Amino acid sequence: MSELGARASGQGRIFQTSGDQYIEEHHHHYDAGAAGPLFGRQVLPPAGAGPAAPDSVRMPLVGRAPGVLRNRDQLREALGAALAGPGGDVHVVHGMGGCGKTALAYWLFNEVVREHGRVGFWVNASERMSLRAGMLAVAGDRGAATGELAAAAAGQRAAADLVWHYLDQSPEPWLLVLDNADDPTVLEDGAWLRRSGRGTVLVTTRHATSVLWRAPGVTRHPLGVLPLEDAAQVLCDLAPEAGGLEAARKVAERLGRLPLALTLAGSHLAHQLLESWSMDEYDRKLGEESTAIVDGGATGYGGGRSRHLVGRTWQLSLDALAAQGLPEATTLLRLLSFLAADPVPLSVLAPVARGDILTDGLQPALTAGKLEPALRGLLDHSLAELVETNGTRCVRAHGVLLDSVAAGVPEGQRSVLTEAAAALLDAALPEKGEEAGAMSKLAVLAPHARELLERAPSERTVVLAVRVVWQVFDSGDFAGALELAPGIAQRTEAVVGPQNRVALDARHVQAEALKRMGHYAESEALHRSVLSTRERVLGSDHPDTLRSCYSLAWPLFLMERNEEAERWARRALDGQRRVLGEKSPQTLRSWASMLELLPYVGKGQELVPEAEALLRACERVLLADDMTTLLSRLNYAEGLRVLDRYEEAEPMARRVLADYIRLQGPDHPLSLAALTLTARIARGLERFDEAVATLNEVIERRERVLGAEHPFVVDNREWLAEWQAEARR
Repeated sequence: MSELGARASGQGRIFQTSGDQYIEEHHHHYDAGAAGPLFGRQVLPPAGAGPAAPDSVRMPLVGRAPGVLRNRDQLREALGAALAGPGGDVHVVHGMGGCGKTALAYWLFNEVVREHGRVGFWVNASERMSLRAGMLAVAGDRGAATGELAAAAAGQRAAADLVWHYLDQSPEPWLLVLDNADDPTVLEDGAWLRRSGRGTVLVTTRHATSVLWRAPGVTRHPLGVLPLEDAAQVLCDLAPEAGGLEAARKVAERLGRLPLALTLAGSHLAHQLLESWSMDEYDRKLGEESTAIVDGGATGYGGGRSRHLVGRTWQLSLDALAAQGLPEATTLLRLLSFLAADPVPLSVLAPVARGDILTDGLQPALTAGKLEPALRGLLDHSLAELVETNGTRCVRAHGVLLDSVAAGVPEGQRSVLTEAAAALLDAALPEKGEEAGAMSKLAVLAPHARELLERAPSERTVVLAVRVVWQVFDSGDFAGALELAPGIAQRTEAVVGPQNRVALDARHVQAEALKRMGHYAESEALHRSVLSTRERVLGSDHPDTLRSCYSLAWPLFLMERNEEAERWARRALDGQRRVLGEKSPQTLRSWASMLELLPYVGKGQELVPEAEALLRACERVLLADDMTTLLSRLNYAEGLRVLDRYEEAEPMARRVLADYIRLQGPDHPLSLAALTLTARIARGLERFDEAVATLNEVIERRERVLGAEHPFVVDNREWLAEWQAEARR
């Protein structure tokens, strides 16, 4: 009786198998004394004989052969030369399920047999039974006698020794493909995997780190996803009527350029009956439903069977890990599936390893002692890979794999996984005072907060995502904040409503990012909208409303509407003094910004007493290196420059520049503002060569950070031409 409830009668047997291929069952029935055919000979299977041989080991049994093999040129060339050479080596092609290992082996097999006259053998190595039966069939092909094969099949002699004896004695050179060797223990510690001077062995596997692959004479070849152009061409090969290369590129990118996903998607597009989607329509559908639907209706199968194939191709590896005592690998992959397909820093997972964040609600629980082996299991089975991003060690899984896993998460586990993922990201975010490395750290974390909000929208994930956008903005990555903010704001409004404080905060940071990236009119409009809602919902003296007044002043100032800007800035400062108090950090920051306005609205005489009073207040309330204190000094020096008091401004400007570089790095926008100020002061002091050289540095750095079309960069280039003319006079 099998696990599936099937029953065999008489001499029939049931074999259950798995792997990325199509399996056929062969039932051979023998009467007592009757003979059964085996490779042209008659053999009497003794009691206890092993499974029947495959129909062929001379043909690649791959189900559906790929019509065209795209890319892989470098690997095909290297392997082709090795396989056509004198032999004696083992080559292992490893990669995640669906990346095209078997397709590559199929093409190499046919090329070596057709072009180089080798004898080719193809053996399914996914399980012990299929490997043993296939290898004995190879021995029979190479001349093993009926009695020898029967004895080996019955366990009366060493089967692997028999097979390799005949391979070593082969009159013709050969290529042996061991396909789908995803569980290296099937190879019996290398008994079935040997080297021979008469041929070459090619292994395909998901297992990237087996000790067998490190043996002498074994060469490993990692296989990843396709380049974008080749991935798009795969879709065009399969569904030429569905759209051109441009549309195919979008679909291919969304599918992560994974050959299995591309093949199933292309087959679906080419063989639709009731619908006829173009690639553009398919791309939109993927955007709405996730890449878990790529398999629907692939040719040759039903939609259900094909859908099962996509998820099953990775479930096989998870089942193998569970059988090895690592069911927690499934939990870890589910946890990763709630994050983005981008690299996840290992430090994000560290709180679980330390026991700081408990995952007891997960089934099976990912406890402290289980994280390391679970992660190692995912890496070993090519379900994830280690990569380095900005000097940080990370783990990364493919997007289509994550979509497939996320779609299969039990409903009862979703909230637990959401909380665990949110807690891990929360703990990984930079603390206040980590400004120097915050930008690169947040660049890695931000996609995961956004994806978690998409996967599991809730008040918890909304608050986390908006917090991340603010941190990205505060780190000086204004372009990154502007990329994140609109989508997160829209999603936040859908979850908590557009009048919720968190939703308004999301729109506020979007308006701030618009301002910093030079979109002043759009920033003004959005700030006014947020201010209006805050006044209506929260009241005119609420701290959030006053913060909107303060923020609205600056796009107005940058559009040279100085008096209007001052009115809003005054309203904010006066209200904050009244509501929050003179010592509030928000009050002090608004006061610091006011210093920049004074010379432009004819109140330059107030600059020095206001600045000195502010700096005394900052010294009493804030730390020496607080950003508000630095901003106070920067704006004080800028005010002195506007008043043509260059000698007084210069030492203060240079001190602020040094502080910003020390605390936030040379490319932070505020560091560049301080560097610009030193250039303008040098020009005011008629040190034109120094001014031009410094401004050139500003332009180069700002272009890299803000882009060549940013208004600051455009202004700086105009200044440069003017200053160069002055220097020549």
